[in-house]
Amino acid sequence: MHKYVLLLATLAIVGCQQAADETAAEEAPAAGSAGQGLAASLDAQSAEVKARYKYRHPQETLEFFGIEPGMTLVEGLPGRGWYTRVLLPYLGEDGRVIAASYALDMFALFPFANEEFMARQQSWATDWPAEATEWGGENGASVTAFHFGSMPEEFEGTADVAFFPRVLHNLARFQSQGDGDYLDTALADTYRALKPGGVLGVVQHHARDEMPDDWANGANGYLKKQFVIDQVKAAGFEFIGESGINANPNDQPTTENYVWRLPPSYNDAGDDPKLRAEVDAIGESNRMTLKFRKPNQDRY
Repeated sequence: MHKYVLLLATLAIVGCQQAADETAAEEAPAAGSAGQGLAASLDAQSAEVKARYKYRHPQETLEFFGIEPGMTLVEGLPGRGWYTRVLLPYLGEDGRVIAASYALDMFALFPFANEEFMARQQSWATDWPAEATEWGGENGASVTAFHFGSMPEEFEGTADVAFFPRVLHNLARFQSQGDGDYLDTALADTYRALKPGGVLGVVQHHARDEMPDDWANGANGYLKKQFVIDQVKAAGFEFIGESGINANPNDQPTTENYVWRLPPSYNDAGDDPKLRAEVDAIGESNRMTLKFRKPNQDRY
Protein backbone atom coordinates (compact mmCIF):
# COMPACT_ATOMS: atom_id res chain seq x y z
CA MET A 1 0.00 0.00 0.00
CA HIS A 2 2.81 2.38 0.89
CA LYS A 3 4.45 1.82 -2.51
CA TYR A 4 1.15 2.48 -4.26
CA VAL A 5 0.59 5.75 -2.41
CA LEU A 6 4.20 6.75 -3.04
CA LEU A 7 3.60 6.27 -6.75
CA LEU A 8 0.63 8.62 -6.52
CA ALA A 9 2.85 11.13 -4.74
CA THR A 10 5.32 11.26 -7.60
CA LEU A 11 2.60 12.34 -10.03
CA ALA A 12 3.16 15.91 -8.82
CA ILE A 13 6.72 15.94 -10.19
CA VAL A 14 6.16 18.33 -13.08
CA GLY A 15 5.16 20.95 -10.54
CA CYS A 16 8.34 20.28 -8.56
CA GLN A 17 6.56 18.79 -5.60
CA GLN A 18 4.22 21.78 -5.76
CA ALA A 19 0.84 20.32 -6.68
CA ALA A 20 -1.00 23.13 -4.97
CA ASP A 21 1.38 25.65 -6.50
CA GLU A 22 0.08 24.75 -9.95
CA THR A 23 -3.48 25.53 -8.91
CA ALA A 24 -2.48 28.75 -7.21
CA ALA A 25 -0.47 29.93 -10.21
CA GLU A 26 -3.08 29.59 -12.95
CA GLU A 27 -3.29 33.35 -13.32
CA ALA A 28 -0.18 35.49 -13.12
CA PRO A 29 -0.45 38.59 -10.95
CA ALA A 30 0.21 41.93 -12.52
CA ALA A 31 3.91 42.70 -12.65
CA GLY A 32 5.29 45.95 -11.34
CA SER A 33 8.08 48.17 -12.64
CA ALA A 34 11.62 47.04 -13.25
CA GLY A 35 13.28 45.77 -10.11
CA GLN A 36 10.23 46.39 -7.93
CA GLY A 37 10.80 45.74 -4.24
CA LEU A 38 10.60 42.20 -2.98
CA ALA A 39 7.79 43.02 -0.57
CA ALA A 40 5.79 44.57 -3.41
CA SER A 41 6.33 41.55 -5.64
CA LEU A 42 5.22 39.21 -2.87
CA ASP A 43 2.17 41.36 -2.15
CA ALA A 44 1.13 41.14 -5.82
CA GLN A 45 0.66 37.35 -5.69
CA SER A 46 -2.67 35.57 -5.43
CA ALA A 47 -4.36 34.77 -2.13
CA GLU A 48 -3.65 31.06 -2.64
CA VAL A 49 0.06 31.72 -3.05
CA LYS A 50 0.11 34.04 -0.03
CA ALA A 51 -1.46 31.29 2.06
CA ARG A 52 1.82 29.37 1.75
CA TYR A 53 3.99 32.26 2.98
CA LYS A 54 3.65 31.23 6.61
CA TYR A 55 5.31 27.92 5.71
CA ARG A 56 7.77 29.00 3.01
CA HIS A 57 8.85 32.43 4.28
CA PRO A 58 9.78 33.63 0.78
CA GLN A 59 10.98 37.11 1.74
CA GLU A 60 13.25 35.86 4.52
CA THR A 61 14.48 32.99 2.33
CA LEU A 62 15.38 35.10 -0.69
CA GLU A 63 17.02 37.73 1.52
CA PHE A 64 19.05 35.05 3.33
CA PHE A 65 20.48 33.91 -0.01
CA GLY A 66 21.29 37.50 -0.98
CA ILE A 67 19.07 37.62 -4.07
CA GLU A 68 18.82 41.18 -5.40
CA PRO A 69 17.48 43.06 -8.44
CA GLY A 70 19.61 42.81 -11.57
CA MET A 71 21.04 39.40 -10.73
CA THR A 72 21.19 36.33 -12.96
CA LEU A 73 19.62 33.43 -11.09
CA VAL A 74 19.47 29.70 -11.78
CA GLU A 75 16.16 28.37 -10.47
CA GLY A 76 15.93 24.62 -10.01
CA LEU A 77 12.65 22.93 -11.00
CA PRO A 78 10.49 26.05 -11.29
CA GLY A 79 7.33 24.07 -12.07
CA ARG A 80 4.39 26.41 -12.58
CA GLY A 81 6.38 29.30 -11.21
CA TRP A 82 5.54 29.64 -7.53
CA TYR A 83 8.84 31.44 -6.95
CA THR A 84 9.42 32.52 -10.56
CA ARG A 85 6.41 34.81 -10.49
CA VAL A 86 7.91 36.60 -7.50
CA LEU A 87 11.44 36.67 -8.90
CA LEU A 88 10.81 38.01 -12.41
CA PRO A 89 9.41 41.43 -11.41
CA TYR A 90 11.78 41.63 -8.44
CA LEU A 91 14.93 40.94 -10.48
CA GLY A 92 13.72 43.46 -13.06
CA GLU A 93 14.67 44.02 -16.67
CA ASP A 94 18.40 43.82 -15.91
CA GLY A 95 17.94 40.43 -14.28
CA ARG A 96 17.73 36.95 -15.73
CA VAL A 97 16.21 33.64 -14.64
CA ILE A 98 17.79 30.46 -15.99
CA ALA A 99 15.43 27.60 -15.21
CA ALA A 100 16.93 24.12 -14.75
CA SER A 101 14.94 20.89 -14.85
CA TYR A 102 15.65 17.18 -14.61
CA ALA A 103 17.54 15.38 -17.36
CA LEU A 104 15.21 13.83 -19.90
CA ASP A 105 16.50 10.34 -19.21
CA MET A 106 15.75 10.84 -15.51
CA PHE A 107 12.18 11.91 -16.26
CA ALA A 108 11.80 8.65 -18.17
CA LEU A 109 12.41 6.72 -14.92
CA PHE A 110 9.14 7.85 -13.36
CA PRO A 111 6.33 5.29 -13.76
CA PHE A 112 3.93 7.90 -15.12
CA ALA A 113 6.33 9.05 -17.88
CA ASN A 114 4.26 8.06 -20.91
CA GLU A 115 4.86 9.21 -24.48
CA GLU A 116 2.75 12.35 -24.10
CA PHE A 117 4.50 13.35 -20.88
CA MET A 118 7.95 12.86 -22.41
CA ALA A 119 7.00 14.90 -25.45
CA ARG A 120 6.15 17.82 -23.15
CA GLN A 121 9.48 17.49 -21.39
CA GLN A 122 11.38 17.44 -24.67
CA SER A 123 9.97 20.83 -25.63
CA TRP A 124 10.02 22.26 -22.09
CA ALA A 125 13.27 24.22 -22.52
CA THR A 126 11.58 26.35 -25.18
CA ASP A 127 7.93 26.18 -24.09
CA TRP A 128 8.45 27.09 -20.44
CA PRO A 129 10.43 30.33 -21.03
CA ALA A 130 7.84 31.46 -23.57
CA GLU A 131 5.11 31.09 -20.96
CA ALA A 132 7.13 32.42 -18.03
CA THR A 133 8.12 35.59 -19.87
CA GLU A 134 4.50 36.73 -19.60
CA TRP A 135 4.64 36.50 -15.81
CA GLY A 136 7.22 39.26 -15.50
CA GLY A 137 5.40 41.90 -17.51
CA GLU A 138 7.16 44.52 -19.60
CA ASN A 139 9.95 45.14 -17.09
CA GLY A 140 10.51 41.63 -15.79
CA ALA A 141 13.70 39.63 -15.96
CA SER A 142 14.50 37.62 -19.07
CA VAL A 143 13.93 33.86 -18.99
CA THR A 144 15.69 30.85 -20.48
CA ALA A 145 15.98 27.17 -19.55
CA PHE A 146 17.94 23.93 -19.81
CA HIS A 147 17.92 20.33 -18.60
CA PHE A 148 20.57 19.15 -16.15
CA GLY A 149 23.24 17.27 -18.06
CA SER A 150 22.87 19.39 -21.18
CA MET A 151 23.60 22.93 -20.01
CA PRO A 152 24.60 25.22 -22.90
CA GLU A 153 28.16 26.51 -22.70
CA GLU A 154 26.87 30.08 -22.94
CA PHE A 155 25.49 29.81 -19.36
CA GLU A 156 28.85 29.01 -17.79
CA GLY A 157 30.08 31.62 -15.33
CA THR A 158 27.04 33.89 -15.79
CA ALA A 159 24.94 33.35 -12.66
CA ASP A 160 25.17 35.29 -9.40
CA VAL A 161 23.06 32.82 -7.45
CA ALA A 162 21.39 29.42 -7.84
CA PHE A 163 18.20 28.74 -5.91
CA PHE A 164 17.08 25.14 -5.27
CA PRO A 165 13.77 25.01 -3.35
CA ARG A 166 12.91 21.35 -2.70
CA VAL A 167 14.92 20.19 -5.71
CA LEU A 168 17.41 17.57 -4.52
CA HIS A 169 15.43 14.58 -3.27
CA ASN A 170 14.57 12.91 -6.58
CA LEU A 171 18.07 13.58 -7.91
CA ALA A 172 19.45 11.83 -4.82
CA ARG A 173 16.84 9.07 -4.99
CA PHE A 174 17.66 7.92 -8.51
CA GLN A 175 21.40 8.31 -8.00
CA SER A 176 21.25 6.17 -4.84
CA GLN A 177 19.37 3.51 -6.80
CA GLY A 178 22.16 3.35 -9.37
CA ASP A 179 20.12 4.80 -12.21
CA GLY A 180 22.56 7.60 -13.02
CA ASP A 181 24.74 10.34 -11.55
CA TYR A 182 21.85 12.80 -11.54
CA LEU A 183 22.63 14.63 -8.31
CA ASP A 184 26.33 14.93 -9.12
CA THR A 185 25.55 16.18 -12.63
CA ALA A 186 23.06 18.79 -11.41
CA LEU A 187 25.54 20.13 -8.87
CA ALA A 188 28.35 20.18 -11.44
CA ASP A 189 26.17 22.13 -13.89
CA THR A 190 25.27 24.57 -11.13
CA TYR A 191 28.90 25.03 -10.17
CA ARG A 192 29.83 25.83 -13.77
CA ALA A 193 26.88 28.19 -14.21
CA LEU A 194 27.85 30.31 -11.20
CA LYS A 195 30.40 33.07 -11.25
CA PRO A 196 33.31 32.68 -8.81
CA GLY A 197 31.89 33.71 -5.43
CA GLY A 198 28.35 32.88 -6.56
CA VAL A 199 25.87 31.48 -4.04
CA LEU A 200 23.88 28.23 -4.09
CA GLY A 201 20.82 28.38 -1.84
CA VAL A 202 19.16 25.08 -0.89
CA VAL A 203 15.79 24.59 0.81
CA GLN A 204 15.10 20.90 1.28
CA HIS A 205 12.77 18.60 3.23
CA HIS A 206 14.83 17.71 6.32
CA ALA A 207 15.13 14.16 7.66
CA ARG A 208 16.09 13.76 11.31
CA ASP A 209 19.57 12.34 11.90
CA GLU A 210 18.22 9.21 13.59
CA MET A 211 16.08 8.19 10.62
CA PRO A 212 17.38 5.22 8.58
CA ASP A 213 19.54 6.17 5.61
CA ASP A 214 17.52 3.98 3.25
CA TRP A 215 14.36 5.89 4.26
CA ALA A 216 16.10 9.26 3.89
CA ASN A 217 17.48 8.62 0.39
CA GLY A 218 15.05 11.05 -1.25
CA ALA A 219 12.33 8.58 -2.23
CA ASN A 220 10.15 9.86 0.64
CA GLY A 221 11.06 13.48 -0.09
CA TYR A 222 13.39 13.88 2.88
CA LEU A 223 17.21 14.06 3.00
CA LYS A 224 19.58 14.37 5.94
CA LYS A 225 21.34 17.69 6.36
CA GLN A 226 24.83 16.24 6.57
CA PHE A 227 24.23 14.25 3.39
CA VAL A 228 23.27 17.42 1.53
CA ILE A 229 26.25 19.33 2.88
CA ASP A 230 28.65 16.53 1.98
CA GLN A 231 27.28 16.16 -1.55
CA VAL A 232 27.40 19.88 -2.28
CA LYS A 233 30.89 20.27 -0.83
CA ALA A 234 32.06 17.32 -2.94
CA ALA A 235 30.96 19.32 -5.98
CA GLY A 236 33.41 22.07 -5.00
CA PHE A 237 31.23 24.43 -2.98
CA GLU A 238 31.97 25.93 0.42
CA PHE A 239 29.29 25.65 3.12
CA ILE A 240 28.91 29.14 4.55
CA GLY A 241 25.78 29.11 6.67
CA GLU A 242 22.28 27.95 7.49
CA SER A 243 19.03 29.37 8.77
CA GLY A 244 16.11 27.93 10.71
CA ILE A 245 13.53 30.10 8.93
CA ASN A 246 11.92 27.10 7.19
CA ALA A 247 12.17 24.64 10.07
CA ASN A 248 8.95 23.04 11.33
CA PRO A 249 9.35 20.92 14.49
CA ASN A 250 5.75 19.72 14.12
CA ASP A 251 6.80 17.58 11.17
CA GLN A 252 7.97 14.33 12.77
CA PRO A 253 7.62 11.62 10.10
CA THR A 254 8.04 7.93 10.84
CA THR A 255 9.41 5.37 8.40
CA GLU A 256 5.81 4.82 7.28
CA ASN A 257 5.46 8.43 6.16
CA TYR A 258 6.52 10.54 3.21
CA VAL A 259 6.48 14.27 2.67
CA TRP A 260 3.47 14.30 0.33
CA ARG A 261 1.13 13.41 3.19
CA LEU A 262 1.40 17.09 4.19
CA PRO A 263 -0.04 20.22 2.62
CA PRO A 264 -0.18 21.28 -0.11
CA SER A 265 -0.36 17.69 -1.48
CA TYR A 266 -2.61 15.95 1.12
CA ASN A 267 -2.00 12.62 -0.61
CA ASP A 268 -3.16 10.46 2.30
CA ALA A 269 -5.96 12.74 3.47
CA GLY A 270 -7.69 13.20 0.12
CA ASP A 271 -10.92 15.12 0.64
CA ASP A 272 -11.49 13.85 4.18
CA PRO A 273 -11.91 17.05 6.28
CA LYS A 274 -10.80 15.39 9.51
CA LEU A 275 -7.60 13.98 7.99
CA ARG A 276 -6.84 17.27 6.25
CA ALA A 277 -7.26 19.11 9.54
CA GLU A 278 -4.78 16.74 11.18
CA VAL A 279 -2.08 17.43 8.61
CA ASP A 280 -2.93 21.13 8.53
CA ALA A 281 -2.06 21.14 12.22
CA ILE A 282 1.41 19.93 11.24
CA GLY A 283 1.83 22.33 8.33
CA GLU A 284 4.26 21.98 5.45
CA SER A 285 7.43 19.95 5.89
CA ASN A 286 10.39 20.62 8.15
CA ARG A 287 13.01 22.16 5.85
CA MET A 288 16.70 22.89 6.05
CA THR A 289 17.87 26.19 4.55
CA LEU A 290 21.52 25.96 3.56
CA LYS A 291 23.83 28.49 1.92
CA PHE A 292 26.87 27.52 -0.14
CA ARG A 293 29.38 29.49 -2.19
CA LYS A 294 31.48 28.74 -5.22
CA PRO A 295 35.09 29.62 -4.27
CA ASN A 296 36.59 32.66 -5.92
CA GLN A 297 39.23 30.40 -7.45
CA ASP A 298 37.49 28.06 -9.89
CA ARG A 299 38.31 24.38 -9.44
CA TYR A 300 37.72 23.53 -13.12
